[in-house]
Amino acid sequence: MVPSLTTPIGLIKHCGAAERVWFQRTIDGLDESRCDGYARGDDYGWMVPPEQTLAQVIAEYESAAARSRAIARTVSDDEVFVHYRRGTVSFSWICAHMIEELARHAGHADILVEQILAADGNSGPR
Repeated sequence: MVPSLTTPIGLIKHCGAAERVWFQRTIDGLDESRCDGYARGDDYGWMVPPEQTLAQVIAEYESAAARSRAIARTVSDDEVFVHYRRGTVSFSWICAHMIEELARHAGHADILVEQILAADGNSGPR
């Protein structure tokens, strides 16, 4: 639908990777190899193996988000952490960034739904 790796399932996969990057790697200080899934902010985080189902991708995201919430309960708003690319960031900045990240990708999903409906000749709900 678009020339990038952006697909509805890819958005969910990417959001799980973002949860791991910010909460497991950055806040919890885990090495990437110790995270519970892919934890880098690159194109691979959007890729869904052909054998992985939508239900599995959703469960993977839900698991990453639950772990993020558990990690978030252990820190305070003014704590600072070092992100491997952005440098020093506060916990409150990370939370605001994750809200922005999820909101932006929810908008992308809306656009993809419109494109899918239009391709099927359906203008969708109004």
